[in-house]
Amino acid sequence: MQFEVWAPQAGRVTLHCGGATSALVRDPLRAGWWTGEAEADDGTRYGFAVDDGPVLPDPRSCRQPDGPDGPSAVVDHERYAWRTQWPGRGLTDAVLYELHVGTYTREGTLDAAAERLGHLAELGVTHVELMPLCPFPGRHGWGYEGVSLWAVHEPYGGPEALKRFVDRAHALGLGVVLDVVHNHLGPSGNHLPAFGPYFTETHHTPWGAAVNLDAPGSDEVRAYLIGSALAWLRNYRIDGLRLDAVHALRDTRAIHFLEELSSAVDALAADVGRPLFLIAESDLGDPRVVTPRAEHGLGLHAQWNDDFHHALHTALTGESQGYYEDFARAPLTALAKTLAGGFFHDGTYSTFRGRRHGRPLDRTRISAHRLLGYAQTHDQVGNRALGDRLSASLSPGLLACAATLVLTAPFTPMLFMGEEWAAGTPWQFFTDHTDPGLADAVRRGRRREFAAHGWAEEDVPDPQDPATRDRSCLDWSEPHREPHARVLSWYRELIALRRDQPDLADPDLEDVKVAHDEDARWLAYRRGDVRVAVNFGKEPARIPLGVTSTRVLAAWEPVPPPDAVGVLSLPGESCVVLMQE
Repeated sequence: MQFEVWAPQAGRVTLHCGGATSALVRDPLRAGWWTGEAEADDGTRYGFAVDDGPVLPDPRSCRQPDGPDGPSAVVDHERYAWRTQWPGRGLTDAVLYELHVGTYTREGTLDAAAERLGHLAELGVTHVELMPLCPFPGRHGWGYEGVSLWAVHEPYGGPEALKRFVDRAHALGLGVVLDVVHNHLGPSGNHLPAFGPYFTETHHTPWGAAVNLDAPGSDEVRAYLIGSALAWLRNYRIDGLRLDAVHALRDTRAIHFLEELSSAVDALAADVGRPLFLIAESDLGDPRVVTPRAEHGLGLHAQWNDDFHHALHTALTGESQGYYEDFARAPLTALAKTLAGGFFHDGTYSTFRGRRHGRPLDRTRISAHRLLGYAQTHDQVGNRALGDRLSASLSPGLLACAATLVLTAPFTPMLFMGEEWAAGTPWQFFTDHTDPGLADAVRRGRRREFAAHGWAEEDVPDPQDPATRDRSCLDWSEPHREPHARVLSWYRELIALRRDQPDLADPDLEDVKVAHDEDARWLAYRRGDVRVAVNFGKEPARIPLGVTSTRVLAAWEPVPPPDAVGVLSLPGESCVVLMQE
């Protein structure tokens, strides 16, 4: 079997494989690469030593059976017999569902999660978006401090379990999206610096030195990240990737890394004959992220839209701290602006940032499907001090309003696991660092952060306490009892409505017409012949729809038709979807 590794500054590289050691030789055709052959089969353990240093795992390891610090293991991807012929499923008309493998079930494995996929198929979602799966020290964590970017966390089940999960999802008609992290690697178990200039001090990020995308040696680093991305799509038949915090990818080159990545993914889609896509998490407020490369954009297929979330959250909760400050002054006005224009910050002044932010999105050129809309995500729940969901403080009626806005808005909707039944369990920040010093630093840092916002340190959950993760596991008995069952039924009804009504699948932002009353706390909008109205207030609202002949498509509470002058009477904390006759 052929082994190879990039180590451009090494004077000597040795391969340790199956109990034998051999020296690798420089590749005459590729600068910095070392190659060699050794007897190996699926499962054979191996590693590399640079300049007679310690034996380290392969940077391109597909399996780390003993964790990030142990030897790598050979994976023969051809051994798995795929059971499902899958034509692929793109983002058009998609409804995504964000899922964390470690807390979706109490078992916390891919196989256990696969057993619960029938629930999602019945719910009506189209894609499961898995939070990061790359290995990290310990058993439980969010996954955003992973290392070994080509491997699957062994406690989740390793590579074979991911293939079984994808196979099962595809058999149920569900696409699979994987969250990948290219902007940093975890502080523990990251051995890449021993091999080459994977990081650079030219730029700095919240996690320290930046991944090297534009300094000397960056050609191979970019190839490493792109190769990892393509491997998930090819070897595991993943349908799309969610790219974490692309605003932290520091790159000054003429062709941005994201443009190069999107080009490679589009080429692979053409090669394999099924749709593949990239979804960015971006804080840039820049439409160029989702503008096609032919139009001088970066060519990503979609991005998360935090502006919509923040406007909706402030309208629902009245919160105004941190980045919510910009939206809380007039939350319904902010919500109306995002529904019709995509972004709230489109060159406007941001008090939170102390500067102008964003640029306008051209509604005539960019489809609303390129923006993901949501009421909750792992970030927006888990980064709260107590990891409390909206269901911890809002009435079922307001939760129904949130669901209605997410699932009838022009954006591609996304749900966070358990949201669909108003889960009573929190989703808290938890870690399982094996380094005591790092564990203590994370614990103290988390408590210090929230103490600055008025929380008593003893009230902030200890990330290292196993009970913190256990509290965050979904309770699968909840969907079968009230009030959870009613909320779940409402989500199912709305998702089916979105699928069945062509006007709700129309991605044209110019066709969205919004009206609202900030003081009366109601908002209504039109999408073709469909009318949507929500009342955030406790008292009934009179909403001038301007139409008299309508029929109810879905209503949280019984709603009479509009009166003779087209005014709708909507109960407090309620919502309705109507069709103009």
